[in-house]
Amino acid sequence: MKRLSCLLLLLGFLKPFTCRPTGRNEKENSSNKLLLVSFDGFRWNYDQDVNTPNMDLLVKQGVKAKYVTPPFVTMTSPSHFTIISGRWIEDHGVIHNMMFNTETLKKYSHKATQNKTEWWDNGVLPLWITAQNQGKKTASFHYPGGGATYKGQSVHRTLVESFDHPDSNETEWRENIDMVMSWFTKENFDFVTLYYGEPDQVGHKKGPETEDRKLIIQQIDRTIGYLVEAIEKHSLKEKLNVIITSDHGMTTVKKKPAVQEILLSNYIKFRNLTKFDILDYGGFGMISPKAGKQEEIYQALKNAHPHLKVYKKEEFPEHFHYAKHERVLPILVYGDLGYSVNSRIILYINKGDHGFDNEDMDMKTIFRAFGPDFKQNYSAEPFDSIHIYPLMCKLLGVTPEPNNGSLAFTEKMLIDTAQPQPNIRLAAIVLSAIVAVLS
Repeated sequence: MKRLSCLLLLLGFLKPFTCRPTGRNEKENSSNKLLLVSFDGFRWNYDQDVNTPNMDLLVKQGVKAKYVTPPFVTMTSPSHFTIISGRWIEDHGVIHNMMFNTETLKKYSHKATQNKTEWWDNGVLPLWITAQNQGKKTASFHYPGGGATYKGQSVHRTLVESFDHPDSNETEWRENIDMVMSWFTKENFDFVTLYYGEPDQVGHKKGPETEDRKLIIQQIDRTIGYLVEAIEKHSLKEKLNVIITSDHGMTTVKKKPAVQEILLSNYIKFRNLTKFDILDYGGFGMISPKAGKQEEIYQALKNAHPHLKVYKKEEFPEHFHYAKHERVLPILVYGDLGYSVNSRIILYINKGDHGFDNEDMDMKTIFRAFGPDFKQNYSAEPFDSIHIYPLMCKLLGVTPEPNNGSLAFTEKMLIDTAQPQPNIRLAAIVLSAIVAVLS
């Protein structure tokens, strides 16, 4: 009887020291919510020449990576789908911003593709659907690909950008955040993706090295400050993890008379040699030759311009993880940084652009993260954007689909949930005493 009394006393003493994972909700085995925010075209160093107090505060309160390398090709739809699927572009098949058909010769703009399931659904499941299949509730707010269905399944809640959607309305930006907060609190969503079309539009129209770009970065910083306030206002600080990133960077487009621009019609006769092309879209393009004309086009272009790279599909560098998809056309071309590839005329629309080699520093993007599962004041080494997917799966407690990413590149950002909490040593002493009593 005395031994039993001692045992009960020791067990009662042990109970307060039972450990639980850090950064989790009180509900046992539950994962926190996750918000993924993408600011289109936010180059990795855009905040370095601008006063950004809110982003600076996040560095102390969360995680900052030096930069993230997007996939090639550095365009909005392909890169965003790599983030949400963890797959290289040649695996997920969204190879361009524009949907196209080489038989009908039709091309669809970036926004026109957003509801076209046939462009997005190529057998790879994005995280929205994977999470839903495992009991999570997900939503997409203007995020590329969110308006499609995948194997017949749609995202629980999706809003697709309209053609005339204003990219830089700061009031609307805050309203979007308020709506997302209500989804988390009032409707108990687990995972939401939120997309903004800036600073991409300013980068294109005005150029990345301009005062206009600095002003839009300050607006983004204010919006991030508003997001942090909204999280606290809605009592989500201990329940919501946030990742802020982007799809690609931006560089200044070189123009005459300072440089000789790349105009492919100077070297080939499109009418005689090409069946279809997708060019005049930044630094990258593809050509489908007429029957028997591939070698003639290749030979005419391969040494045509000192800042032009030309490849046959089967010879395209493997490190880009791009060319093996069936949608990729037989001849691929891209310019050196800042050199747009034009077909029949020179287009002077954009002062800044992307689509260039993803190893060029101007194509790198940002990464910030904060919330209950992230360490504070943590600086992360650069990594590829494919690794964001397994990180998000970890945060949501979701078993990932097959992917090209690895948690090894990001797991050090996280509070070690397996780490024993303080007083575990004392608990071990108590357990030893129990064994002694029972022996």
